[in-house]
Amino acid sequence: MAGAAMLAASPLRADDLRQALELAYRTNPQLEAARAQQRAVDEGVPIARSAQLPSIAGTAAYTEFVKKSSDSSVSPDRAFSAGVDVSVPIFAGGAIKNSIRAAETRVKAGQQDLRGTESDVFTQVVAAYMDVILGQAIVGLNRSNIQVLDVNLQATRDRFQIGDLTRTDVAQSGARLAVARSQTRTAESNLIAARERYIQVVGKPPVNLQPPPPLPGLPATAEEAVQTALESNPDLEAARQRSRAAGYDTNVAGAGRLPRVSVFTGADYSDYLGSLGGPSIPPGSISQRSTAATAGVRATIPIFQGGLPAAQERQAQAREGATLENEIAIERQIVAGVRTAFAQWKSANDVITSSQTGVDAATLSLEGVRAENTVGNRTILDILNAEQELLNAQVQLVTARRNAYVAGFNLLATMGKADALDLGLDGGPLYDPMTNYNRVKGKIWDWAKDPDPVAKSTRTVDTPAQDGSIPPS
Repeated sequence: MAGAAMLAASPLRADDLRQALELAYRTNPQLEAARAQQRAVDEGVPIARSAQLPSIAGTAAYTEFVKKSSDSSVSPDRAFSAGVDVSVPIFAGGAIKNSIRAAETRVKAGQQDLRGTESDVFTQVVAAYMDVILGQAIVGLNRSNIQVLDVNLQATRDRFQIGDLTRTDVAQSGARLAVARSQTRTAESNLIAARERYIQVVGKPPVNLQPPPPLPGLPATAEEAVQTALESNPDLEAARQRSRAAGYDTNVAGAGRLPRVSVFTGADYSDYLGSLGGPSIPPGSISQRSTAATAGVRATIPIFQGGLPAAQERQAQAREGATLENEIAIERQIVAGVRTAFAQWKSANDVITSSQTGVDAATLSLEGVRAENTVGNRTILDILNAEQELLNAQVQLVTARRNAYVAGFNLLATMGKADALDLGLDGGPLYDPMTNYNRVKGKIWDWAKDPDPVAKSTRTVDTPAQDGSIPPS
């Protein structure tokens, strides 16, 4: 519920963060590829389960005997044969059972990977969204600065004409204006890059992006964040599931030294097509057709395999050990990542406070310098420096706001609280990986093929190239 409240609806006249997240959720190719990959993982369960089901095979053959034995007077000239064999595994030392368990566990791990991909994509969307807002703000500040410096230059020239200022003052004003124009061009270039990145992640150009809503559910302490991450982070949960799957793989490998038992049955039919017999044998005295049926139990008991089962089991144990160590490594990474993200979020919020103080102080300073200049206590260079200090403080403030929001969302993502369900996206039914798993896990028909795959994500080749314009305030 808190996650759903996070992205409260914004006015429909412009894009808001919820709309951007929902569009990326429906059309992002990285996310669509992860879903397709998970569907491939789902098929591991019916593949493993097929080993415990009966296998049925039919054979048919037509044979021409081009050279017959010289001492046989009843050899046929030709024959047609057909047969059906059925085999049912009864006991495989637990290999099949553990293979199924391993496949089911890897499905769970893959579903956690899909959650992690959702969080990664949403983090990219939030960063791209905030970068566009930041880029627009910086372009706007620089353009306003150009207007101020342009007025300053004109005023300086006017005062120079009446002898109140020197040529140096005019040159300083002109140089500062030229620098401001170059900074503006750089800011416009950065804005274009931010908008193109937005198109890449979201799938459409940004349109008058609205300020994002506050982020709820942020932890009060780093310890609280770590505890939540240990319980909810999808990467850690996926690593845990893979460790369990590796344990089942070890059991599968150990079953290679145990007996295998199966029951079988078969039926065969042969037809010599009237060619069985010879001139000395009266017609009809020999049957041209024969049938047979068999049934039995087959046991395969390994006695010596050159150390293969033991080597396979040791190999599986080593891989299981690697997954256990990898689980701890991911846990370490998450603990460090959560603490770092928490520190960055807190730091960015502190920077906002100090930057706001800096903007207020720079504004007051500029007003004072301008007033003092009118009575001759300050030079034109002092005014130019004060204006630059105000611009720097304003840019630092809007950058800190962007950094704080992105750091806060990164913190939620690292805690495992930034997937589609956590965010409460409501642009339609959410993708449920269990739907496909339930659809395929029990399929046993050999011809149950899915339709040929088609791309679902949207292309952006037709979107217009972006520019450095900004919407009106």
